[in-house]
Amino acid sequence: MSSSSEAHDSNLFAEFMGDVTPLAKPDTVSHFGRSTQPTLAQQEKRKAAEQAIILDDNLLASEHVELLDPHDFLSFKKSGVQEGVFKNLRLGKYDVDATLDLHGQTLVQARKALYESIRDSHERNIRVVLIRHGIGEKSQPHKGILKSYVYHWLQQLDCVLAFHSALKCHGGLGSTYVLLKKSALKKLENRELHAKR
Repeated sequence: MSSSSEAHDSNLFAEFMGDVTPLAKPDTVSHFGRSTQPTLAQQEKRKAAEQAIILDDNLLASEHVELLDPHDFLSFKKSGVQEGVFKNLRLGKYDVDATLDLHGQTLVQARKALYESIRDSHERNIRVVLIRHGIGEKSQPHKGILKSYVYHWLQQLDCVLAFHSALKCHGGLGSTYVLLKKSALKKLENRELHAKR
């Protein structure tokens, strides 16, 4: 390209741009970045979330668990539980002192209900709780979801000594007997009773 055609193009460009004024000079441009300070709404939302965590002392895990077959027996006992005691639980020989029905509840609802019910039962010196969770034959997207979570959650609770799938008369594979530890108050009463003998 010759210098005369470059000059012509430059003149033509200047002619077209003659009435255009620059927006700002480069050294006067302000850069608007994100504020590092949270807004009032963000601060309130954060406080509410922190408060919810403090209020929810439920330690039961809510992450994914290994799914069981809906027709699996649930069976667990902590070390130290006598075989005879576990056998009596398995055979339904203990009176059921409380029942928790989780049918139709979401996992979030069931997690909260199970935790609160077991904790309350332990504080009230209830020894055997029957949990009705269903077998989950029709649960979606996978079968046996709630049953699998109940199995996982019960093992996480310190006050649970043992549990086993119930007899048919109490719901069979869709229900579970749960044996709880004696509360501190009940242990003290037993010590005093045996000390008097």
